Amino acid sequence: MPVGQVAARPGGGGVGGMVLGGGAAAAAAAVGGDDAVVMQLAAAEGEETVITVNCPDQAGLGCDLCRTILEFGLRITRGADVSTDGHWCFVVFWVVPRSSSIKIRWASLKNRLMSMCPSSYSIPFYPDISQPGPSKFYLLKLLSPDRKGLLHDVTHVLSDLELLIHRVKVSTTPDGRVVDLFFITDGMELLHTKERQEETCSTLMAALGPSISCEVLSAEGFQQGFSSLPPKIAEELFRVELAGSEICSSSLSAELKRVQTATINFDNSLSPAHTLVQIICADQKGLIYDILRTMKDCNIQIFYGRFRSDKKGSVNKGCREVDLFVKQVDGKKVIDPEKQEALQSRLRSEMLHPLRVMIVSRGPDTELLVANPVELSGKGRPRVFYDATLALKALGICIFSAEIGRQAALERQWEVYRFLLDDSKEFPLANSPTNRNRVVDRVRKTLMGCYN
Repeated sequence: MPVGQVAARPGGGGVGGMVLGGGAAAAAAAVGGDDAVVMQLAAAEGEETVITVNCPDQAGLGCDLCRTILEFGLRITRGADVSTDGHWCFVVFWVVPRSSSIKIRWASLKNRLMSMCPSSYSIPFYPDISQPGPSKFYLLKLLSPDRKGLLHDVTHVLSDLELLIHRVKVSTTPDGRVVDLFFITDGMELLHTKERQEETCSTLMAALGPSISCEVLSAEGFQQGFSSLPPKIAEELFRVELAGSEICSSSLSAELKRVQTATINFDNSLSPAHTLVQIICADQKGLIYDILRTMKDCNIQIFYGRFRSDKKGSVNKGCREVDLFVKQVDGKKVIDPEKQEALQSRLRSEMLHPLRVMIVSRGPDTELLVANPVELSGKGRPRVFYDATLALKALGICIFSAEIGRQAALERQWEVYRFLLDDSKEFPLANSPTNRNRVVDRVRKTLMGCYN
């Protein structure tokens, strides 16, 4: 089936993910194991790579594929197309690296996507959702000269190596050097090998200079403890939507104010078997992922979907237009006005406010908090730590410590990132609302894709 060839109407069956036309069943007979994921790499920098996934269907597959693509530092550019016949799905993503500085490990990405593809048809549409199995923790000890932006530079290298940071402890020695302790897990599950450990340290030294020393140890007995936020701070951070005064405040830039609106409509007249959900909203990083994870968690099956970006000269410049043909998990259309309103409200909240950012005082210190909802599957949002440290580096703010944990609020789990910030003479934070607003705005803009 040619890449990008999209059927005009949905086929039968149900998908929990992305989009292509009713020919998915016919494709099944022609596809071998290695053909489940095909990558047409860009011919030149700045051009798009086309990723095609053609495999048996499974609940939430499109969401899982999208999350993994974002984890590798890619941005989905043109409309991602998805479709299924209930047994087989066909998905196309057009992607580019978010930044020229990000090294994309294409072979590793293909292997990861391949591992997500079910191997047979005998998969119930909505299987029991289980928590991901525990990964082994490792301790990365890094000794280096102190400088601003060091934490993000290390995070950049570790992200390229598919190493996930869970906690960071920073301390300074009397001679002005910094000891960074990173508690990490390995997406490739190879960090127990000498070769993988040597690759990690040699890559860090190549990026940061020969003056650093590096060591990878087993973090046997490491407990990812996390102290819950005080009730008042948690209530403000996790509230359902931003208060109107905050949306209109000068602390939000024009780019962020623009993403505060979305149009979501339901149409049951175009298809006898499906409900058409039409969405028009500002384009932003992770938008397709936010829509797909919401549908997945709400048990809404996507049978056909198209995600289109605005065209040059369009009246909807900077917007993304989305058409989704869906059913409920019981196979019925979404007709009940109360169910439509509930789904509309959930989509609006998840698209417009997928991340929460605020600054609070922690005794004499200043703490940056970033939170995002966790999927029912237990998966968190990709590259939040990377983006937050990138924003702080751009502002020239040093980070004393950072930790990542989870907290329950509003009947769901949240992933919370806590950064203890340096209050310097160049960028005072303790008694400067203006600088605090600058930090919140910069971090939000970076998380939403205004900066790379």
